[in-house]
Amino acid sequence: MSKDLDAVVIGGGQAGLAAGYHLRRLGLDFVILDAQTSPGGAWQHTWDSLHLFSPAAFSSLPGRLMPPQSGQTYPDAAHVVSYLTDYEKRYEFPVVRPVRVQAVHRDGAFLRVETDAGSWRARTVISATGTWWRPFLPAVPGRTGFRGTQLHTVEYRSPADLAGQRVIVVGGGNSGAQVAADLAYDTDLTWATLREPRYLADDIDGRALFDAATARRRALDAGGTDTAGVASLGDIVAVPPVREAHDAGLLKAQPMFTRITATGVEWADGTRAEADVIVWCTGFRPSLSHLAPLGLRGPRGHIPTAGTRALGESRLHLLGYGDWTGPASATLIGVGRPARDAAREIAQLLP
Repeated sequence: MSKDLDAVVIGGGQAGLAAGYHLRRLGLDFVILDAQTSPGGAWQHTWDSLHLFSPAAFSSLPGRLMPPQSGQTYPDAAHVVSYLTDYEKRYEFPVVRPVRVQAVHRDGAFLRVETDAGSWRARTVISATGTWWRPFLPAVPGRTGFRGTQLHTVEYRSPADLAGQRVIVVGGGNSGAQVAADLAYDTDLTWATLREPRYLADDIDGRALFDAATARRRALDAGGTDTAGVASLGDIVAVPPVREAHDAGLLKAQPMFTRITATGVEWADGTRAEADVIVWCTGFRPSLSHLAPLGLRGPRGHIPTAGTRALGESRLHLLGYGDWTGPASATLIGVGRPARDAAREIAQLLP
């Protein structure tokens, strides 16, 4: 890359595209580097039955409403991929793919982005790589000795793949509930959660979650104390498949087991369950290894930020990793505001 840029955006998913929208509006010279071979980010790798928690109109990136999906209140992942593909095309973003970013280095007045397709230099960088590529597996005793199959959410696709098998789904969040509901009809299912699942009222969806997350962040920014926020509403959005399985009595959560045996799991009281497959719906960690050369991580691996800006490197912004980089910034509806704020800070920093 011979030309020095105002900004390099790392990641071409929803956060990267939202950043591109606001950088374009400010007239900045930028490129989006995407490791994927096609548009859609992580949405093109999810399980088949995944649905959003909010209606289409409330799941939109800045500048363009997501169109409704015929026959669906909550759009599926394929609809999201189609929307992101159209969004990228509509605004003619300068996306280069597939490009895998390996490292970001300081280079005088610039940041140098090293990739498997060469180097880019820019005055600023927005890291928008998300979390999908770093699935988290808890350190449960005996996990490495299990002789069956273990899958994380990122590897699960369809109940047809596991039909007739004894399956244990681990995780009491939305992904755990959706995967458990998906498997409830065709497998011998055990659903294990750390605490009793708490379902949101049927009239509460992702819109209310976003409002609660935003109110919490504003209170903290104003110097107030932490509020109950999203946690006060519950954990699980009762999208139709989850509601149907729950109402049919098929979603009965068990307490979390204490260890894994060679052929299943065991609880503290000695009760055991045999299993062919364990599906870990246990979340993710931010994908930030490319930022290691900047030396920004604290003792627990967290990069301190003020909004989206890294405190240890004012030319770097982190976008879309969760509430620590903006209220609900890991969601379609939530990423627009922090993306706007990041673009504005970048514009102010540039000469």
